[in-house]
Amino acid sequence: MRIDRKEYRTIWYENNVVKIIDQTKLPHKFIIKELKTVKDVVNSIKIMEVRGAPLIGATAAYGIALAVQENHDPEFIKISAEQLVQSRPTAINLKWAVDRMMKKLSGINSDQILDIALKEAKEICDEDVKFCENIGINGFKIIEEIYNKKKSTVNILTHCNAGWLATINWGTATSPIYHAHKKGIPVHVWVDETRPRNQGANLTSYELNEEEIPNTIIADNTGGILMQRGEVDMCIVGTDRTLSNGDVCNKIGTYLKALAAHDNEIPFYVALPSSTIDWNIKDAKDIPIEKRNSEELSHVEGVDENNEVKKVLIYPKKSKAVNLAFDVTPAKYVTGLITERGVSAASYEGIKKLFK
Repeated sequence: MRIDRKEYRTIWYENNVVKIIDQTKLPHKFIIKELKTVKDVVNSIKIMEVRGAPLIGATAAYGIALAVQENHDPEFIKISAEQLVQSRPTAINLKWAVDRMMKKLSGINSDQILDIALKEAKEICDEDVKFCENIGINGFKIIEEIYNKKKSTVNILTHCNAGWLATINWGTATSPIYHAHKKGIPVHVWVDETRPRNQGANLTSYELNEEEIPNTIIADNTGGILMQRGEVDMCIVGTDRTLSNGDVCNKIGTYLKALAAHDNEIPFYVALPSSTIDWNIKDAKDIPIEKRNSEELSHVEGVDENNEVKKVLIYPKKSKAVNLAFDVTPAKYVTGLITERGVSAASYEGIKKLFK
């Protein structure tokens, strides 16, 4: 996808370093950052210079490759893998990618181990691009069907950032939107601001602007009244972990949007690659929900009159805050799951039909 009309991916390996788009600086500054060690990768994931389940997984894969580049010792690589897995526990793609890398490198002690690690990390990235493109193709059919009935702009509400900045390219929730736009179907996106961290306002709106797709930022609590007024045709969100029974763990606030959509009979879709499916956890209560620094709530960043990025306190100094990063939307509120293999019901039977 494009930034300032130039094509980019969110992560790549070049000249012995991993390069990323530093998403903590967007939308005010576009900075490409170099990750030189596995510690750099762990820190980058923790402080959310990279974020979004598929991109976290790809970054962790390259983290293993950088660990190999630093030290061929199997114990060092094993410890690095453990540190990567613990950097952000909720997104299942992270562990999936690390496990895949470690399995690929198991028993290899040759001089080719770095080449093998880099090849596998790139394959994970290329695979994700293809998956996200196919998610777009499958999800486009849903948008097209709404347009054929409505014959006017399709209004889509999304939450957080499940765009190309959260993946390698295309995005998950945005991929059907990009495909619809490219095929000439008029779309407009309601972009939840998505506090804390404002990933909707800072990232989703930013990338939609770069692709020249009409969008409007709204406060997180505005979606309900827009649905009541008939100004939302469908919702599409991403997911950090989807259980095999169809329960969806995603950015905090997703559950409330699903409830509002259900009450107003508006289709609520979740877009995801198969790497985001957790086949092991059976009960949503067992999903590790990340609890992040309360400063993400109490402080906001913005640009001052001198075009300098500043962080300011917006809460009373004595107030306490709790910052849960994710919630779980029960499968019964999900109209369907849009995957690289097609659209399925949010149920074990539905998912199993696509992923036998």
